[in-house]
Amino acid sequence: MAITPEDLPTRDSFFKPHRIVLLLILAALVFCIVWFMRWDWLPKYLPRLGYGILITLAMLFSTSILGFLLAVPLGLVQVTGPWPLKTLAKTFCTIVRGTPLLLQLWLLYYGLGSLFPQFPAIRQSFLWPYLRESWPYGVAALTISFAAYEGEVMRGAFAGVPAGELEAARAYGMSRWTVFRRIWLPRAIHRALPTLNGETVLQLKATPLVATITVIDVYSVISKVRQDTYITYEPLLLLALIYMCLTGILVIAFRYLENRIPTRGA
Repeated sequence: MAITPEDLPTRDSFFKPHRIVLLLILAALVFCIVWFMRWDWLPKYLPRLGYGILITLAMLFSTSILGFLLAVPLGLVQVTGPWPLKTLAKTFCTIVRGTPLLLQLWLLYYGLGSLFPQFPAIRQSFLWPYLRESWPYGVAALTISFAAYEGEVMRGAFAGVPAGELEAARAYGMSRWTVFRRIWLPRAIHRALPTLNGETVLQLKATPLVATITVIDVYSVISKVRQDTYITYEPLLLLALIYMCLTGILVIAFRYLENRIPTRGA
């Protein structure tokens, strides 16, 4: 349905009594937070906070992209693959989704990571400078988790594409790869976009777990601030504000992407 100018919110509808009251309460809360709380520590830690936000965003985007690239074959093989591959994909998704992400992270870092130094071939290889760091294990754990959850989403998205569209494409003489690339995959991604939005936001909220394996993200910086200054509420409020802003940007970006894709006939 097309949105007419009459459907858009007007100035009179926005300034209703309950909304004015909520805005006044919000303004009072912001004033109290800024005026009565301690923020003298903030300039000292701003560079660290900026670096932590960059690490958080790098973790988010790298693991989301890699996880989605793994989720596509995981979802596809559960719909069209032979039963051995289908069973393996279902087992992978079930195990990863059924265990805590923190446990998976610790198994990779403290378990697998502690085995690598025992092999001289690995210690002398070009991979050792990376394997001795903590961030590859954080990237691996977050990627595996995102792939498992989004793999189930893509399974439903692939299965939900109308068979008539695929048959019509084949009737035009398209090959299987062309049908998949031009029809099946784009339609499945379109159907999965709202859920992908939510999964990406959850992925953002899962990134603080990498601080438990010494990755310096924004959560780790805030923890350092609390340890140095013995201040509790102000750093946590700032952390909540940072995550709220990042979440809002993600939601707006996905909404924009959804609105750019035509929905007629979806």
